[in-house]
Amino acid sequence: MGLNQDIINHFDGKEIDIKTYSPLTLAYIGDDVFDLIIRTIVVNRGNTKPAKLHGATVKYVSAVAQAKMHDTISELLNEEEADILRRGRNANPHTKAKNASSADYMKATALETLVGFLYLKDEQDRIFELLQKGIEVIDKADERQ
Repeated sequence: MGLNQDIINHFDGKEIDIKTYSPLTLAYIGDDVFDLIIRTIVVNRGNTKPAKLHGATVKYVSAVAQAKMHDTISELLNEEEADILRRGRNANPHTKAKNASSADYMKATALETLVGFLYLKDEQDRIFELLQKGIEVIDKADERQ
């Protein structure tokens, strides 16, 4: 059983067909799940000051970094996951990117949509597998700088 199912069980939630959720609803939860995973990775790399933790986190959670992750994992997806990613990329958010192109922002939204979808399906291992590939690309790019 995954975290989502535990939350449903403990807080009298109801199960809804996840495929009926809008891409932006999936991105809404996916954004926080993504952030929690990244923050957990950063914290587990060592106890340090919050400013350093934040700096280490930012390199993964920006729209530009998420767009790179999107591009990296897109070829690894099954048909259902690819469809969710496409729906997320084609969603029409009411906000605009602050420090990224519109294309990168849409890819970041798509990644968050996929993470939200997999989280609500309690497929954390699949999230970890895909994000690990994306994180490797960001780390390699960071090493080159």
